[in-house]
Amino acid sequence: MLSDIEIANAAELRPIGEVAQDELGIEPVHLVPYGHHKAKVDLGYLQSLEDRPLGKLVLMTAMSPTPAGEGKTTTTVGLADALRGLGLKTMACLREPSMGPVFGMKGGAAGGGWSQVVPMSDINLHFTGDFAAIAAANNLLAALIDNHIHHGNALGIDVRSVDWKRVVDLNDRALRDVTVGLGGLANGYPREDGFDIVVASELMAIFCLTESWADLKRRIGDIVIGHTRDKKPITARELEADGAMAVLLRDALAPNLVQTLEHTPAFVHGGPFANIAHGCSSVIATRGALRMADYVVTEAGFGADLGAEKFVDIKCRKSGLRPDAAVVVATVRALKFHGGVAVSDLATEDLDAVERGMENLSRHLRNVREVYGIPCVVALNRFPTDTDAEVARVVELVDELGVRAYPATHFVDGGTGATDLAKGVLDLLESSGPSTFSFTYPDELPLKEKAETLAHRLYGASSVTWDGKAMRRLNRLEADGYGNLPVCVAKTQYSFSTDPTLLGAPTGHDLHVREVRLSAGAGFVVLVCGDVMTMPGLPATPAASRIDLLDDGTIVGLS
Repeated sequence: MLSDIEIANAAELRPIGEVAQDELGIEPVHLVPYGHHKAKVDLGYLQSLEDRPLGKLVLMTAMSPTPAGEGKTTTTVGLADALRGLGLKTMACLREPSMGPVFGMKGGAAGGGWSQVVPMSDINLHFTGDFAAIAAANNLLAALIDNHIHHGNALGIDVRSVDWKRVVDLNDRALRDVTVGLGGLANGYPREDGFDIVVASELMAIFCLTESWADLKRRIGDIVIGHTRDKKPITARELEADGAMAVLLRDALAPNLVQTLEHTPAFVHGGPFANIAHGCSSVIATRGALRMADYVVTEAGFGADLGAEKFVDIKCRKSGLRPDAAVVVATVRALKFHGGVAVSDLATEDLDAVERGMENLSRHLRNVREVYGIPCVVALNRFPTDTDAEVARVVELVDELGVRAYPATHFVDGGTGATDLAKGVLDLLESSGPSTFSFTYPDELPLKEKAETLAHRLYGASSVTWDGKAMRRLNRLEADGYGNLPVCVAKTQYSFSTDPTLLGAPTGHDLHVREVRLSAGAGFVVLVCGDVMTMPGLPATPAASRIDLLDDGTIVGLS
C-alpha cells in the first residue's frame, strides 16, 4: 500500500472555491483563498448565518492512546466521508497539526491512508500561518513585559512572579528553562524564563474558545501575566497589549476550509494539545460548520479521560455547544497493548489479551455514557493484522456492555469502509431520547474539589496530593475570585493515572499536582500533574530524520 504522503500527493483535489460553493453554498466573495486548495471563510459571513438551525454534532474520542496508534483523526475523516457518501450534508472539524509532533514522534496529523484531509503537506507544515500568528502575539506580550520593567516598571511588577512564557511550535527541551536579559544594563533585568510549545499556550486556548474579535480582545486583556509585590494581579490590558495582540490574530481567527480525499469539506482550525491544554478545535469553526452542514464530526484529542472531558467541561461549558452522540475509537492492537502485550507482538492473535484490555475501553465507555451523559458507539478501526476471531470477540464484548461496535476499514477503503459505522451513528442519533448531557462537576465546586471529582469519577484514583507551592497557588486563586473556573488537567495521555506505565484501568492511585497555572483569559485553571512537560522533547530518532525535499520540490516522509 502507498504511504500516506504518496496517497496525498497523488490525489486529485477540487478547487476549494468549488468545494465551498457546491457542498456548502458559500459564494466566492466570502472566501480568502490561500492558493488553490485552502481558504479562510470570512467571519462576517459566518456571523450572517446566526439564524440557521444547528446540525447534529458527533464527537470523536478514543480509548487511552498506545504507541501503536488508534487513528482518531483518520476515523473522523472516514466517518465524515461515509456520511457524505450516504447523501448527507456533512463537514469534519479538526485541529491543526503542530510541528512539534510532526517532526517528533508522529510525522504528521492529517489522517492516514485513504482517509485524510488535503493538501496534507500544507496542513502539516505552516498551513495558513495561524500558529505563527499565535506565536507572534504571545511573544509580543512577553517582550512588552520585559520592556515595561526595563523602562521603570510603573505597574510595580514583581519580576519573580512573571509567569508568561515565550513559545515556539517545535519540540525543544533545551528551552524549558532559560535566563533572559543577560549582557548588561541595555538588555533589561535578568530573570528566569522558559518556553512552552505553541499548542500548550494560553493564547492557543483563547484562540480556540473565542467567539468573535471583540471576545478575543476581551479575553487577551484578561490574561494575568504576574503580580505586584503585594500580590495584586497584573493583566495584559494594564500593559496595553490587548489591542496589538488582537491585531496580530485578526485574520487567523477565520476558520480554514480544506477537503478530504473524497472532497468532503473540512474546517481545520486551532490545535491545542489535549494532554497539556484543552485539546479541541475552535468554537468558531464548530459553530460555523453546524450552521452549514446537517452533520458535523469533530475530534477531541487523546483518550476520553482527557480530550472528551475537556470538550465537555471546558469547550461545551464555555460555548453552550452540546454533542448529540460520541464515537469511541478502539483497535485490537490497543486492546492487546492494554492487556499486557509488547508492541513487537501486537501482530500475533491473542484473544486473552483482548479481553484483558477491555477494562480500559470499558471505563472510557462508562465515563462517556454515565458521567458525560452522551450516547455512543465504538468504531473498531481495523488493521490488516487483526484476525476475524479478534474482531468478533471485541464486537461481542462491547455488546455485553450495552454498546454497539462497528468494525471499519476506512484506512484502506476510504469512506465506504466506514459505511456501517455511519449507519450505526445515524441509528444512534435517531433512537436517542432527550439529552442527558452533563458536566463532570458544577461551576460552584471549589477548585480542589473539582480536581478530586475528576480523579475519583474518571481516573479511578483514590487520592489527590499537592506540592506545597501548588496548594498555596490554588488557595491564592480561590482568594482572588477564580474558584468558579473549570480545571484543565495536564497529565500523561497513556494512562488514567499520572504514570504512563499503568495500563488498563488502574485504581487506587494518587493524582499528584505539582503546579497550578491560571489561564484567566481562556477561563480555566491548569493543574500540571505527574511528570508531563508543557515543552516536549524530541525522541532519539525523530520523525524529522525521515522527512525530506526532493530535487523536483516534492516533500516526502510525512505521515
